[in-house]
Amino acid sequence: MAKSSWQDVAATAQELRDTSISRIYPPVPDVPQDLAKNVTGIPKQLLTTDEVLITETGPEELISALASGRISSAVVVNAFLRRAGLAQKLTNCITELLPEEALSRAKFLDDYYHEHRSPIGPLHGLPISVKEHIGMKGKGLNGGFVSWWDHKGEEDAYVLRILWRAGCVFYARTTQPQTLMHLETSNNLYGVTVNPFNRDLTSGGSSGGEGALIGLRGSCLGIGSDIGGSIRSPAANCGLYGFRPTSYRVPVKGWTVTMLNEEQIVAVIGPLSTSLEGIKLFMKTIVSAKPWLVEPSCLPLPWKNLELEHSVRQGKKLRVGVLWSDDVVKPHPPITRALKKVVDKLEDVNAVEVINWKPYKHDEAWEIIASMYFADGAKEEIDAINASGEPWRPLSKFIIRENPYVKHLSVEEIWQWTGRREDYRCKYAEVWNQTATGTGPNGEPADMVDVILAPVGPGAAPPLDSAKYWGYTSQWNLLDYPALVFPVSKVDPDVDKFEEGYEPMNEKDAFNYRLYEPEKYREAPVSLQLIGRRYEDEKASR
Repeated sequence: MAKSSWQDVAATAQELRDTSISRIYPPVPDVPQDLAKNVTGIPKQLLTTDEVLITETGPEELISALASGRISSAVVVNAFLRRAGLAQKLTNCITELLPEEALSRAKFLDDYYHEHRSPIGPLHGLPISVKEHIGMKGKGLNGGFVSWWDHKGEEDAYVLRILWRAGCVFYARTTQPQTLMHLETSNNLYGVTVNPFNRDLTSGGSSGGEGALIGLRGSCLGIGSDIGGSIRSPAANCGLYGFRPTSYRVPVKGWTVTMLNEEQIVAVIGPLSTSLEGIKLFMKTIVSAKPWLVEPSCLPLPWKNLELEHSVRQGKKLRVGVLWSDDVVKPHPPITRALKKVVDKLEDVNAVEVINWKPYKHDEAWEIIASMYFADGAKEEIDAINASGEPWRPLSKFIIRENPYVKHLSVEEIWQWTGRREDYRCKYAEVWNQTATGTGPNGEPADMVDVILAPVGPGAAPPLDSAKYWGYTSQWNLLDYPALVFPVSKVDPDVDKFEEGYEPMNEKDAFNYRLYEPEKYREAPVSLQLIGRRYEDEKASR
């Protein structure tokens, strides 16, 4: 029997997706043929008033309404299914919707509530969207590769089982890029996922399907993954909250990736949401389930309820370090404006002290992490792409073929790079410790910077196939620091003027400098991130 062409496999994948959307009732409306760049207002024009109200409500408010019986899960789930279908038509963010399974689950939860007059768990009836490579039993698990199209999930990923027991409803699966190693989302199965605020720009990656879907309010809480910025990039590009936890806080068993068990740079699973409370809800639910009892690599760290207010009452200020630039690539004017806006507000708060954060050799950090990403010389990625004959996407070429740090490492070389990673982490810890203004009872540094405020990238969402600088996110993956993305503003070409006469520091800086044309970025969300020290996830996400 002849092997199917990659084009035939892609056609099958798209037909499955489109068929899943066609099973939603009432049918998902058609969208205009000639779309504006910003399509975020279209769902309001095509959905009912109640559907708009439901889908634009934050997860914490929906949970309250669902847990008290003021609204049924079936109504909420169907509203999100219809809006997710629209999101697909507007941004190409869906691999599959699950209307039958989701509505059956919603009915079960509604029946449970009517019988017991109480919710089944803390997420009772809440719809949650899921990045495709996080496995669902019996569902496709392609990880962005055409040659993996026939792979199936053997079981639900453990993180999904925890959320299911807490009462949620899974209804949507979302796109990811070829190799899962882009800060954009494009693959040969589904094509390119675009930004709902400006369709000429990327939604980010590799969790860009989640970014576009949640950005259009086709979801209020979704699950992504992050090894170099893959939660934070789409959250920032689409004006959302996104959280990259420290490694081994959230279980990962049951997902698919190349180099599945490598430990040089540990990928994590984390949430994207329309609200900060959604981020906290996800993390508290996962950690409260004590995942370390099932997945022993997870650390037995309960979720702490920090009392920062108590420290303030004791006369201690919250100390925020501000990273204006990493001294490798200068941020575009909208990013600097966002930093100034937040800093101005913080400086007006008596309980907060703002200091400038001096970056420590962030160029070296990229050399280390880029050398450790593909210890097999990217053999698994190369084989997975070439097996189907599918073409290489531009950013796959960039991160593998054009990456000077990609080479096959011997065991001894892995040891050497691991040593460099640990040395760098120690030096960065020393930089952080030097911000101390006191000492503890054992002579340890005390009253240090609590969090770092920093850009998420060197600009807002870049034009398609242009997201080539990872340093503002991958830096914290190397250090394994938790980071929370939050929205600040949008690009305004009348204010965020091109900086004439700037002399770039290097080739990467020159590329980013030339990339900025204010009108191209009009209405793109502008976001920042807060970074905490390792395993101070609660502080970073507060």
